[in-house]
Amino acid sequence: MLLHLKDILTKEQVKEIRQALDQANWQDGKLTAGNASRQQKSNLQLNQEDPLARKLGDFLLHTLSQREDFMGSALPAKIFPPMFNRYERGGAFGFHVDNAIRQVPNTPVKIRTDLSMTIFLSEPEEYEGGELVIQDTFGTQEVKLPAGDMVLYPSTSVHKVNPVTKGARVSSFFWLQSLVSDNEQRRTLHQLDQSIQGLRKEHGEESEHIQNLIWVYHNLLRQWSQTN
Repeated sequence: MLLHLKDILTKEQVKEIRQALDQANWQDGKLTAGNASRQQKSNLQLNQEDPLARKLGDFLLHTLSQREDFMGSALPAKIFPPMFNRYERGGAFGFHVDNAIRQVPNTPVKIRTDLSMTIFLSEPEEYEGGELVIQDTFGTQEVKLPAGDMVLYPSTSVHKVNPVTKGARVSSFFWLQSLVSDNEQRRTLHQLDQSIQGLRKEHGEESEHIQNLIWVYHNLLRQWSQTN
């Protein structure tokens, strides 16, 4: 399941974040790459311990917590603190799969990466290249979204970032462990939830059939979810 969530950030919020990041102390992205992906990676990243990264990351997490479309589709149990990267001057990241387990820095918390997320912080016309290419059962998708929008996709997907040949591609990227680890089960729940919301708008809250669907949804969630 690949989802495009629009307007996670307003244009004014994007502007403020970019102004801060444009003055940030960027580091070589290879410092955070694993052995398998180090040779594939050419970008800049903000150190996770940088106070700016923490401040902006907390803001993004709070913003996402208010989004029903995100909460309903991802069913997050734990979210890895948002990170920030910058691609320019030919920077790219070859095909790879994200690490299955991520440990939150300076904590014992480990997160299974069920879903990967990218929030775009550069407008598409600000740079050339830089498409996020995702390969999965839904085919090959090239993603290049407006600033403030987010793409959400399975962390099992093979993906890459095409070379940025002009301008700069700035984004936030991170992962989450879902209450429902299986992608097909999570997609089924999302489709059921979307159908329920649509029926509510058409027929109101009192329909016996809608109430039955709500019970089915929660019973499936109870059966499939893992809280640890």
